[in-house]
Amino acid sequence: MNKTIDNIILNALKEDIPSIDVTTDNLFSSEVSEGVFIAKEPGIISGVQVMKRVFELIDKDIYFKVINVDSTYVETGNVIAIISGKSLSILKGERVALNLFQRMCGVATLTNSFVKEVGNLNTKILDTRKTTPNLRILEKMAVLHGGGINHRYSLSDQVMIKDNHIKAAGSITRAVEIIKTKVDHSIKVEVEVENYNQFLEAIKTECDIIMLDNMTNDLMKKCVETNDGKLLEASGNMILERIKGVAETGVDFISVGALTHSYRSMDISLKFNK
Repeated sequence: MNKTIDNIILNALKEDIPSIDVTTDNLFSSEVSEGVFIAKEPGIISGVQVMKRVFELIDKDIYFKVINVDSTYVETGNVIAIISGKSLSILKGERVALNLFQRMCGVATLTNSFVKEVGNLNTKILDTRKTTPNLRILEKMAVLHGGGINHRYSLSDQVMIKDNHIKAAGSITRAVEIIKTKVDHSIKVEVEVENYNQFLEAIKTECDIIMLDNMTNDLMKKCVETNDGKLLEASGNMILERIKGVAETGVDFISVGALTHSYRSMDISLKFNK
């Protein structure tokens, strides 16, 4: 498992058990239990290996069998995984494991609903950097499991010239000119535009991608029809109800901040067998 993910888990365990588990440590020692993780509502699985890793870091002897792998759709009542081992080890990891797992499943499930709405159209669903602090790696992994595509992971990955950059530089043209002299040619340059005049300026620059920010569908379609070889990304107020209409304008990508800031954790429980 990725060291960054291990650190997330270890910090979460330390937060949840700063000294001892005053309940579990006083009830159990070497007792053994077996249980199942059950979906209490339909959804897309994401993070089952992360959940497994929580228990591995607590007790290397815990047995964990995955029944439904990441990206799988499950119905209410489906068994996701089986676990057995020392009762106190399982109980100490239960909450952290479920907290991470339920959130990842929630992101994957929401992402999948956007992907299905686009259907057979060529437009791809992207995530954004609007993630929970310190959980970005998990939430972006969940987007992939839901069928979406990761946009830039961090500010270090890709140039994104937004409205305040443009104002500070003086113009879109000037901002792109400055950037192109300073970054490696392999780094993509994206420019955010808010109206048609800015779009016409952007297509004359050496940028690679143009973000159409908070535009109407009619204006986005006009930009698509005028486009001259740039990749086009639609962004801003991308709710599920309008996604198909946005995709039908012909844009290449739709970035959806809601995937990682407005998801609802999936309802999943751990039930011990008698």
